Amino acid sequence: MKPVYGPPVIGIAGWKNSGKTTLVVRLIEEFTRRGLRVASVKHSHHDVSVDVEDTDSAHHRRAGARDVVLVGPDRWALIHEGAEQDPAPSLENILPLLSAADLVIVEGFKSAHVPKIEARRSAQDEKRYLAPGDPHIVAIASDHATDHGTLPLFALDDVQALADFISRTVLSKPG
Repeated sequence: MKPVYGPPVIGIAGWKNSGKTTLVVRLIEEFTRRGLRVASVKHSHHDVSVDVEDTDSAHHRRAGARDVVLVGPDRWALIHEGAEQDPAPSLENILPLLSAADLVIVEGFKSAHVPKIEARRSAQDEKRYLAPGDPHIVAIASDHATDHGTLPLFALDDVQALADFISRTVLSKPG
């Protein structure tokens, strides 16, 4: 699925301790090795803090700045101070903020309407599967034998096969 607002997107979804982060990192490495520009978006249920408390950007934020942009010679970051009445933005609102990329890999955002690969590990906390209730899941990556229905099943550590699948199903589709 290539959104009208940017590059193709693939999500990696799963429950806590399902191997999502490791898989995302390895996919980013693989696609970068293949010469693609990759962007990533990670959803977290924890507070996000990117500015160390004794920095100028932290002082700006604590003084009441709603948005702080920190610009350095090699990177920049936008820090947005939200509140309960200012909920976290949706994936659809975040994607247009990204720089040019050939592929966006999204971690988390279980309910996003983008194609997703469900990560499953035998050691994960939650044993329910996402795929039966999510028509956007296009494959399963697992470290154990698992019910995958009619979806393609990959070994969780077979990053090359997963990258090939993403290339065939997400990157090669016309916009």
